[in-house]
Amino acid sequence: MKRAIVLAVLLAASLPPLPRTHAATTPPTKSAETSQPLPGAKAKLRDRLFQHLAAAATEAQGRALEDEIWRFWLDLAPNPGVRSLVDQAMDRREAYDFTSAEALLDRAVEQAPDYAEAWNQRAFIRFLRENDEGAEQDILRALELEPKHFGALSGLFHVLSRRGRTEAANAALIEAVRIHPWLKERTMLPPDPDAERPPIKGTEQDL
Repeated sequence: MKRAIVLAVLLAASLPPLPRTHAATTPPTKSAETSQPLPGAKAKLRDRLFQHLAAAATEAQGRALEDEIWRFWLDLAPNPGVRSLVDQAMDRREAYDFTSAEALLDRAVEQAPDYAEAWNQRAFIRFLRENDEGAEQDILRALELEPKHFGALSGLFHVLSRRGRTEAANAALIEAVRIHPWLKERTMLPPDPDAERPPIKGTEQDL
């Protein structure tokens, strides 16, 4: 069981990502705007970060920008108390105390229902606890709030793959790679020469 948990942590890297019904599970495609408009300076920073991410020429550049975007998402917490709950939950997750982590994130999403990263982090915990339905719902909420959340989209890929919904899972991962061409999971898409999908960075496709 512990081996499965460790593998999930390595693969799902953040789950950090939902519809209420089976048929509705499709990743959002309107990724230019969030459902809750950001203040001017933050909106400009968000746009600039994603523009640089899409244009990253090397994996090192892509990874550095990915880290910046994760910090940006976490810093969108509406107040220090909510941010503290999320930080504590991430610490509990690292200690494999998933029950406490989920309880902390329950409080975070209750106090800040428009904070995408709280939903995303709870989705990850629910995935690790094998609550795939709950994880899926949280991911979709995170994506409503931040449609470019490549972590949530890759999390959706893992959740739907485990539920046997391969086509929808691959659609989520394709969208994630469009946003983040250097995403770790980019090599997990099966070969499909007839599908319209972004090029996979750092492989023979680039030669």
